[in-house]
Formats: sequence, structure tokens, C-alpha cells
Amino acid sequence: MKFALAQKALVIMGSNSDLVFSQKIKESLSQFSIPCDLRIASAHRTPEFLLRIIREYASSGDQVIAITVAGLSDALSGVVAAQRLFPVIACPPDLEKYEFPKIFSSAFTPSDVPVAFVNDPSKAANLVAQIFALTDRKLKDLILTKFEEKKRQVESLDKDVARNNATR
Repeated sequence: MKFALAQKALVIMGSNSDLVFSQKIKESLSQFSIPCDLRIASAHRTPEFLLRIIREYASSGDQVIAITVAGLSDALSGVVAAQRLFPVIACPPDLEKYEFPKIFSSAFTPSDVPVAFVNDPSKAANLVAQIFALTDRKLKDLILTKFEEKKRQVESLDKDVARNNATR
């Protein structure tokens, strides 16, 4: 008999100032019933502690996807990805402030150290859900159901707008 591994998102923040932003990711993941742990570890200030956390999750036996939330220069994403233990999604809280340099520090890593870059907490959660849905049929069905609901919503809004056009 084949047993499914537990799936979990791990949000690693560079500091406590990233907590509110990280909680938005966790909240979005809850819509898919994906467990999410929030942790704080700095690639600059506590690199050994960061590596301990990564190893702990890698040895858990769970399928883990890490979402890194780091302000300023984002060494966190690259360090987590460099361990090659699970996929890494960088979701910086300060993209609007730093723009392109922020993207560069988060996503421009060596070719064998992949980091996906996502600019929004709900998009990060949706990407995690889509990756886990590759091996979880219930999650895939939930994603498709949500997509169908959005389609119906857009079509309904279009009908309302079209009706308003006709009454002018």
C-alpha cells in the first residue's frame, strides 16, 4: 500500500518585521487546507540556525515547499535554495519600495539554485497549492472548483455591465 506524504508550507521570515506579510501567506494557504509553519531565521544574522531549521524540515518526511519572506537584500532565498532540499518561492514584502534591485537579489541565483519569484502573498499560496496538486487529487479538484467559481463571477459581472450598456 502506498502512503501519501504530508504536505506542508514553510514560511521563513528574515525578521519579525515580516510577520504581518507572512501571515497573509498562511491565511491564503488555509483556503486550500495546506498546513503552514511560520519561522524566523536570518541568512545574515543567524545562518547556522537557518540551516538547522531547513534540515529539521527536510528530515521530517513531509513534502515541503519553502516560501522566503525577506526585506532588504534577500540572501535568505538563495541560502535556502542552495541546500537543494525543497522548492523555494521568494515573496518579498518590500518589492514596491526596492523594485528591480529587489527582484535581482531574490531571483537571480546560480542556474542550479532555483528560486521562484512571486510578488504577492496570495500568489505564493496559489503556487504552493498548484505544486502540491500535482500529487493530490483533492487539492487539484479544489483548485479547479475555485477557478470555475471565478469564471462564473467574471461572466456574471460582464452580464451586469452589458445590461447597463443597453439601458443607456
